[in-house]
Amino acid sequence: MTSDSSAGPSRPSIGAPPAEAAPEQAPELVELTAPREGVPPVVTTANGLARAAAALAAGRGPVAVDAERASGFRYGQRAFLVQLRREGAGTWLVDPEPFDDLVVINDAICGAEWILHAATQDLPCLSELGMWPDRLFDTELAARLAGLPRVGLAAVIENLLGFTLAKEHSAADWSTRPLPEPWLRYAALDVEVLIELREAMVELLTRQDKLGFAEQEFEALRKTPPAPPRPDPWRKTSGLHQIRDRRQLAAVRELWQEREQLAEKRDVAPGRLIPDSAIVAAARAMPATVPQLLDVNGFHGRAAQREAPRWLRCISTARQLKELPELQQPTNAPPPPRVWADKDPAAAARLQTARPRLAALAEKLEMPVENLLTPDFLRRVAWRPPAAVTEESIAAALRELGARPWQLELAVPVITKAFLDPDPLPEPKGKGNHRGSAA
Repeated sequence: MTSDSSAGPSRPSIGAPPAEAAPEQAPELVELTAPREGVPPVVTTANGLARAAAALAAGRGPVAVDAERASGFRYGQRAFLVQLRREGAGTWLVDPEPFDDLVVINDAICGAEWILHAATQDLPCLSELGMWPDRLFDTELAARLAGLPRVGLAAVIENLLGFTLAKEHSAADWSTRPLPEPWLRYAALDVEVLIELREAMVELLTRQDKLGFAEQEFEALRKTPPAPPRPDPWRKTSGLHQIRDRRQLAAVRELWQEREQLAEKRDVAPGRLIPDSAIVAAARAMPATVPQLLDVNGFHGRAAQREAPRWLRCISTARQLKELPELQQPTNAPPPPRVWADKDPAAAARLQTARPRLAALAEKLEMPVENLLTPDFLRRVAWRPPAAVTEESIAAALRELGARPWQLELAVPVITKAFLDPDPLPEPKGKGNHRGSAA
C-alpha cells in the first residue's frame, strides 16, 4: 500500500476534543477529505486477500472494522465491502463477492479487539462471511452510555476528535462494480479514525465511571448470536395492522412469499418489485382480474404491471385456502401498557411508578433510559412480578431476561421500591367529582 502523507489534513491531538477557542470563537474543525495513506486498492484476488491477512496479522493493537451493504438495492443484507484498519497494517478494503468467505481475515485478527460503530448493523453480515470478534468495542453504544447528544459516527468524531466526516455515500448501492473512487475514499475514512475515537471514548467513559458499564455491554453484544429466522416473517409487512380479515391476511402472506422468492431469484430488494403498501392494498381489495388489480388504489411498483398475473395468482390462492392464518400470533409478551389499568390495575401502578423513577435515574446518569434497562424487561417484570418482591427476586427475574450486572446494581433498588409502594393510579377521565363545572 502506497503512502501519501500529504493526502489528508494535519490532525489535532488524539484522544481529546480540540483545544478550546476564545469565547467568541467556535472550535475549529478539521475536515477529513482523504485517508492519510491515500485510498487503498480493493482486494479482489486470492493473492490480495493473503497479503491483507498477513499485513493485518503483523499489525498491532485493535482493529477498526466496517462493512457496506446494498440495503434497498439487493436481496438480503450481505456485505459488499469490508474495511479494516490496524496500526502497522494500514487500511484494507476487501470485496467479499469473489470469495466464499473471509475466514482468513478473521484468523489474521484472532484475539484482537474489534472497533465498530453500531456493531449490531454490521456483525450479522460479517458473520455470514465467517467473521466474529473475540473482543469488541462499539463506539456508538459507548456514545449512548456517555450521554452524547448525537451518536452517529460523523457527529461523535466531530464531538470528541474535532474532525468533520462526510456521510454522503452511506445509502449508496455498494453492489456497484467497479466502485467509484469517491465511494472508496468515503469507505476508507469510515475506519480512518476509529482507533483514535476508541481512545477518546475510553477516556470519557473513565471520567464518568462508566467504562465498566460499557465493557459489560460490549461483551453481552458479542455473545449474542445472530437472531434466528422469524417463524412468520411475512407478518413484518408494514401496514399489516390495516388487515382485519383472515382471508385478506392469507393474501398478504401469499403475496409476500411470492415477492420474496422472486426478489431472491433476481437478487433485488423486495421493495423494489412492489412495496409493502402495495401488498396490503391488493389484499384489502382482493381483486378477481388483472385489470381490477391494476386499478387498486395504492397498488404500484416496478413489477406491479409486468408481474400482475403472478400477483393475481397469489390472491386467487388465498381465496381458495381452507386453513387461514390467525389475525394475532400467540405471545407471552405483556399487553400494551395503555390497557393495563383496565386489565390489571396493580400492574399498571407498578409500571407507572417505576418507569418515571428509572427515567430520572437515567437522566442523572446522563444516558438514555433504554440503555439503563431495556424497556421490555421492565414491562415484563411489572406485569408478572415475582411472588415475593425483594431486591433478590427482582434481580433474578431481570437477570433471566438478559439484564447485565451493572444494570441490576443501579435499577433493581429503584424498581423494588416502586413495586412495594406504588403510586396510586390517576383517576380515569370522566369519573369522579366534577367540581367546578358550570352551574
